[in-house]
Amino acid sequence: MLLSLILILPFLGSLCAAFMPANARNAEAWLSGLVAAACAVLIAMLYPEAAGEGGLRASVQWLPQFGLELSLRMDGYSWLFAMLVAFMGVLVVLYARYYMSPEDPVPRFFAFLLAFMGAMLGIVLSGNLIQLVVFWELTSLTSFMLIAYWYHRAEARRGARMAVIVTVAGGLCLFLGVLMIGEIVGSYDLDAVLASGDAIRQHPWYSAVVVLVALVPLAQTPRFPFPFWLPHALS
Repeated sequence: MLLSLILILPFLGSLCAAFMPANARNAEAWLSGLVAAACAVLIAMLYPEAAGEGGLRASVQWLPQFGLELSLRMDGYSWLFAMLVAFMGVLVVLYARYYMSPEDPVPRFFAFLLAFMGAMLGIVLSGNLIQLVVFWELTSLTSFMLIAYWYHRAEARRGARMAVIVTVAGGLCLFLGVLMIGEIVGSYDLDAVLASGDAIRQHPWYSAVVVLVALVPLAQTPRFPFPFWLPHALS
């Protein structure tokens, strides 16, 4: 239950933030900060179970005809990264509260920020690879909207276009790599994939999978040979 709540809260907060008045900057910041802080508290509460043998699991039927379900898992590593996402969310909200101008459309900013945070938590907590890809692409969409926040500026529009092209291309590489892993393992369940490391390494597709998956963080971070979009995105 708490795992699902951690994932749902940012998206609910995003929806609420989107419909708040444009001049309610303090209320927007408080709402966003409380959502991020609540996620951090819930994540902290789950540490004993996440660090224990087997971690935590939660699932809801999604596409049973394809053997897919909305699956969440938390172990020690995912707990660490989930806490990092929530903690950084609190810091970004605090910074944005004093950085944003009173004339800026803050509802749009905080709505996309919370949605981005929810997508990041979705990546960290996903229990199957297809679901992970969906949340990965959602981070590309929400980061595009954040980069294009000042869309009246040509540089912001150009930076957003460059960012979304590179990150979506990286997401497609991830999707292809995931499909190949699923074909090798016979399942997209993350636990099954992690338990099949030897089978994946011995498969003829292993090198292709490594290349495809390695391209993803290189494009998203960005690292060589994809550093060109970051200066435009930060402008």
